[in-house]
Amino acid sequence: MKTQYMYVSSIRSLIILLLLSTMAFAQDQNKTVNDTLIYKQKYGLRLGADLSKIVRTFIDDNYTGIEIMGDYRLTKKIYLAGEIGNEERTLENEVLSNTTKGSYFKGGVDLNFYKNWLDMENMIYAGFRVGASTYSQTLNNYSIYNVNNQYWDQQFAVEAGTEFNGLTALWAELLIGMKAEMFNNFYAGINVQLKGLISETSIDNYENLYIPGFNRTFDSGRFGVGFGFNVAYLVPIFKKDKVVVQEKEEE
Repeated sequence: MKTQYMYVSSIRSLIILLLLSTMAFAQDQNKTVNDTLIYKQKYGLRLGADLSKIVRTFIDDNYTGIEIMGDYRLTKKIYLAGEIGNEERTLENEVLSNTTKGSYFKGGVDLNFYKNWLDMENMIYAGFRVGASTYSQTLNNYSIYNVNNQYWDQQFAVEAGTEFNGLTALWAELLIGMKAEMFNNFYAGINVQLKGLISETSIDNYENLYIPGFNRTFDSGRFGVGFGFNVAYLVPIFKKDKVVVQEKEEE
């Protein structure tokens, strides 16, 4: 009788232990099976904004801009990515004043080269974009030389107010950057961009001085550069298991 009681008691203790183990297992996203670590990777839509453009809007009287960015994770390393924005930029120097305003869209992919530790979701990446912009350009005023005057440095201003509408541009863009998770699902990132102009609308007797999303063109020809500092929030849609085989220590 005593032996039977001990047997029943042992079975009861084993059942309780198994139940507790199962509860702990269910509460933990990551698990280890036969020296193999399995943990969850987040897949979803990450949305954010470029803070550098917002800050520049407040400190630069000749600039107003905003950019919304997003990416969607396709695989462990590949992300669909894009940006949409609006800019207004006034360029002024000793001979002219020109205002450009318009919107742009960029779409492409990012490739993550960073090997995350366990369930981290950080990125060190390279990306490619195709960008397109629609905009208008207004020649506010300009100065010309009076060729009939013996003093070549004598100028007089002409109020222009000439507006060129319906302008478009297309370019390709390479990016390198990084994104780090600062808090749960909140990210901060930085990137630099190298742009190459593919096509643009020609203007008679004038030229495009600034293209929204591309940057100024008068001192760089068909190439442009850019910089971004962004913050974003990841909206998790689903999770996938990632398996890591743990190495056994030699005795």
